[in-house]
Amino acid sequence: MHQSYTVHFAKGTLPPRVPTESYFLDPELGHQKDILTEDDVYCNCLAKTLCHVPVPVTVGFYAPFGCRLHLMLDKITALMEQEAAQREAEELQRVQWRPRQVRGWGFPQLLWYLVFLQPVITDVHLRRKNVKFLFMRFTAWQYEGTDKLWAGLVTTLCEGIRHHYGALPFSVYSVLGNKAATTTGFCQREWHCRRRVCLALVALVAALGLGVGLLYLSLGTHAVSRSGANGSLLRVFGGAATTLSGSGLLMAVYSVGKHLFVSQRKKIERLVSQEKFGTQLGFMCEVKKEVELVTDFLCFLEIYQRRRLRVVLEVTGLDTCYSEHVVGVLNAINTLLSDSHAPFIFILVVDPSILAACLESAGSMKGTADNGYLFLNRTVTLPFSVPIMGRRTKLQFLHDAVQSRDDLLYREITRQLRPLSPGAGEGAQLLAVEMQVGAERAQSRIDAEAARRIHEALLCLHNERDCLYEYVPDNVVSMRRIVNTVPITVRLLHQQQQRDFGGLTPRQAVAWVVLANQWPCRLSWALQCLEDRQQTESALQAHARLWDVFCENSHELHTMTKALQNVLDLDGDPELFQRFLSADFPFTVAEAQSLLRCTVNLDHSIRRRMGLIRAVSALKPPSPPKSPAGEALHSANHAPRAARLASGANQPPGAARLGHSAGHSPAQAREAPQFRDLTHRSKPRPTA
Repeated sequence: MHQSYTVHFAKGTLPPRVPTESYFLDPELGHQKDILTEDDVYCNCLAKTLCHVPVPVTVGFYAPFGCRLHLMLDKITALMEQEAAQREAEELQRVQWRPRQVRGWGFPQLLWYLVFLQPVITDVHLRRKNVKFLFMRFTAWQYEGTDKLWAGLVTTLCEGIRHHYGALPFSVYSVLGNKAATTTGFCQREWHCRRRVCLALVALVAALGLGVGLLYLSLGTHAVSRSGANGSLLRVFGGAATTLSGSGLLMAVYSVGKHLFVSQRKKIERLVSQEKFGTQLGFMCEVKKEVELVTDFLCFLEIYQRRRLRVVLEVTGLDTCYSEHVVGVLNAINTLLSDSHAPFIFILVVDPSILAACLESAGSMKGTADNGYLFLNRTVTLPFSVPIMGRRTKLQFLHDAVQSRDDLLYREITRQLRPLSPGAGEGAQLLAVEMQVGAERAQSRIDAEAARRIHEALLCLHNERDCLYEYVPDNVVSMRRIVNTVPITVRLLHQQQQRDFGGLTPRQAVAWVVLANQWPCRLSWALQCLEDRQQTESALQAHARLWDVFCENSHELHTMTKALQNVLDLDGDPELFQRFLSADFPFTVAEAQSLLRCTVNLDHSIRRRMGLIRAVSALKPPSPPKSPAGEALHSANHAPRAARLASGANQPPGAARLGHSAGHSPAQAREAPQFRDLTHRSKPRPTA
């Protein structure tokens, strides 16, 4: 389902200078593909951040409907797997032990650990850096026919983990497993013997052996010479011991077999199919228990395999479902994320404007999600807005569209079957190795510099000598959104400026993230006005302040308050916004344009909505300006009419009735002669 991208270097792919860029092998085109295309840069930065972000986390992958989402998800998946493989190799060099396998010869060992040993969470396990990602994709429209779409999300998660590790290990853990224990001090021992299980098993086996022995003695040759009472007594005790011990073992085997054939998916579907299941007390508690069982099983496997596990669930097609179903899926995500130790990463691929409208129109969310954007912000802890397609990405898509699929397959097959030329084989391999080593060193220097700048930017958030922390809200969810977004922004800015920020410091980068998080509406309005100004008029000077641009167009924003009410509710204190842009962080137009290309936590649908409203208001015909001469002429025309009305008022009532027909107002009487004149004017005059 996912495409794989591997680092590959060959002769002629890099210029003769020192390599400073990484290249990916495109599996379809069969040649090197630069990582610095716009989409690849964004996907690379998000993938690196997801490898280090604390879990659980919900990523808001915001983009318009049908905007190359699946291709970007495949790239992110491949880059995360590549990052995980690199960290696995580094961890192997550091600790000198290999992860345990769950298949092949490691399968009996896994069953032994499941039954007789209990895992312990130690400091050694918490310091591990190697990670393995389990990718699953939930397409919401495939479950749209059911009334409970959220149940499909939970069953997809449980069934994916069960399928990946096998039904038997999960069934054994469901019956005999135990939660991982924690240590208070520094301890490197990760497994403790389960004495109760061992003693119970020894007792059952001993009782079974004793019962079989007694039965053998009562029925054997030695029992013939004895009295009948002693023989019957031996048979009674032997049968009882055999029955009790055998029934205990059979119950354990039966429980494992029941979980083996009746999966969690069937359990949840059976609960959902029952009538009035929503009124049953503790229904969601039962679902929560199943999710906790999966979480504990993953924690066991983390310690067993000596690596961290992350379950990445990509939720797509949610913006094509009914409103009530959307609410159910978001509630299911919140249920899965309620455990603070759950190793889940949800990538919510949606159009935020459609999702916000669904939340606001859902009948069950009245009073809770009257503003869909606010509810979405409470759920999403890492927003990532897909940017507009760049020039290089667009050219690549056009190139792929022009080339036929048959031609691509033919080129791929011929590239795999074409042998190396004997004359240039050794030289090409040596050159490829040298280029690979140089490129890896250059990329490692870039990553190290980016990590240093990320650390510097995060220090600015909690520096008491800096005023930046005053603009950070008291909401913990908003704090996590800011902290999770800073690494992506800094990496994008570092890639954009080619190792040089061009005057933009990490402090400015983190300040821009705070600005987009706290005042998305006002910032979007300033950026939209700046874009419209550059498209219609002469561009503003680079040193002009962004605050001045906002002040010049603030009156127009005030006229759109009713249309943008829900978006304006997202903004924080307007006085702090004024102090932020005018005094503490006076961003210029040039800096705003550079930072806009690196902004991922600003919803682009807000700007599109503002641009549409502004374009519609520009279609209204402008009212003619009022001049003093025009006003004097207007008053002069009205003076004789006022005099005639005054004279008509002084006439007797009979004269007034003669002047106007019965049942008509004076205004209608004045309009009647004009209508008759137009009627006579339209008729042709008779000729003499």
